[in-house]
Amino acid sequence: MYMKTKLPMKQSVRGVCELLGLEALNFANEGKIVLVVSPQAEKQVLEALHQHTLGQDACTIGEVTEERYIRLTGIFGTSRILDLPYNEPLPRIC
Repeated sequence: MYMKTKLPMKQSVRGVCELLGLEALNFANEGKIVLVVSPQAEKQVLEALHQHTLGQDACTIGEVTEERYIRLTGIFGTSRILDLPYNEPLPRIC
């Protein structure tokens, strides 16, 4: 399961993507990391990340399940399967 509403994302980015009908998860993004940790280590890892200034927004966004796809669940409880990009992503601007 994957909780889209829990993704730490600036409101301005979320708003622009919604206005343009774009999926923010399909864009290159520097300075972000996704960690997969055991449920037993979750609290300890989050505490360690929160101690660093760049880890203040660290949070749990989902869980690994037996499903072979990623399911996004929105703020109203509706869910959908995350589609993989089917063409070239937008170029990175660095």
